[in-house]
Amino acid sequence: MDRLASMAIFAKAVEVGSFSAAADALSMSSQMVGKHVRTLEDHLGAKLINRTTRRQSVTEMGRAFHERVRTILAEVEAAEALAAESLAIPRGRIRVNAPVTFGAHELALVLPDYLAANPGVDVELTLADRTVDLIDEGYDAVFRVGPLGDSGLIARSLQPMRMVLCAAPAYVEARGIPTSPDDLRGHECLGFAYGSTRNQWSFDGPTRAVTIDVSCRHIVNNGQALLTLAVAGMGILLQPASLVREALASGRLVHLLPDYEPPMHHMHILYAPDRRITPKLRSFLDFIVTRFGSSDKAVGATTR
Repeated sequence: MDRLASMAIFAKAVEVGSFSAAADALSMSSQMVGKHVRTLEDHLGAKLINRTTRRQSVTEMGRAFHERVRTILAEVEAAEALAAESLAIPRGRIRVNAPVTFGAHELALVLPDYLAANPGVDVELTLADRTVDLIDEGYDAVFRVGPLGDSGLIARSLQPMRMVLCAAPAYVEARGIPTSPDDLRGHECLGFAYGSTRNQWSFDGPTRAVTIDVSCRHIVNNGQALLTLAVAGMGILLQPASLVREALASGRLVHLLPDYEPPMHHMHILYAPDRRITPKLRSFLDFIVTRFGSSDKAVGATTR
């Protein structure tokens, strides 16, 4: 006999209180219910249900086994539902949060492709460099830059964010070109308000990694504003390549210390560990991993 079917029949007999009631609920004979239960008992070598002509009682082993069986049956149901949902058409609104620079210069460029492929889905995108709470603030998915903590969310690895050190030609003409990270101590540096790049900049050099304490008269919580300051010749900028790409291509900024590469920033997309992922969320996750993903699989844990 199918052991999983026998487990389901045993569970129903325990829950409704008798073989005959289980038989009625499952549209089979009470004799067949009893045969499935006895098959389980023979397999386990233990009595699960004591049954007389008047009543039935679940044994201690039967109660413990029933708890495990309930969990197994729930997982089977979830797996079957997941397969069914994967065939469903994504519909509804998905709420997404992303860092400002990535959201404006990378994510916003590909969202039209996602929306075209999923006409039943609306995307509500908010951009913020602060750490939002996915659960409390009601987001379906959030993007995070930097190391992850541990709070039970699921994280999918994306391509890391490349950082670039640069400045306006007018600035380097007036202040000189730094030839090593140590030279940055004598320069005006533009600080980003979030994370370690506020006053410490790190580089992987030809022979060693180095971290420099930098002096920042201008500290701003927005990368676009820092870019404006840099183009105006106000100091040296350390920001994502996507933000400064056009300014570098046009000559409004020049790349500094090309032999010293700033470490790339890890990036992930996070979502809650619900048993069943909705078709709209699954479609969005699959799209993002296709466009920005790495080879890493989903991992548990990160900071909310």
